[in-house]
Amino acid sequence: MSGFCCNCSNKCACTSIIASIIIGIVAGILRITGVITETPAFLWVVFGIAVGYLAILLASTGRRDNGGYCCNICTILSLLIAGILGAILTSVILLAIEFVATSVVGAIITGALLFFFALTVTSSACLVRCFANCDD
Repeated sequence: MSGFCCNCSNKCACTSIIASIIIGIVAGILRITGVITETPAFLWVVFGIAVGYLAILLASTGRRDNGGYCCNICTILSLLIAGILGAILTSVILLAIEFVATSVVGAIITGALLFFFALTVTSSACLVRCFANCDD
């Protein structure tokens, strides 16, 4: 098989999910204790980055040339799309509804926002690793 190929391992995808869960839990705990708060500017930036990622992903996968990419590319793309859509949804929720700094629901949604954003970034790293002809 010519082109790009990883060894059909999902190590990077699993690591991406675990790291994102840890980031989301830590963010939720820090939010409920009032250590961090998100500002509308931060939420707009996350929203814009997620929409930009979605546009770039759409443009880059427009060609149906799948010749020799990683065998787990669909898993990584699924994680990336889930992260993008989750970041968009949670940022819109946090922009639309104002939560008190120590609100449990606000902390959960903030944790979810940072989970999805971290999932977007880490799964993008997995995708780059895959395209770089990695050896897992």
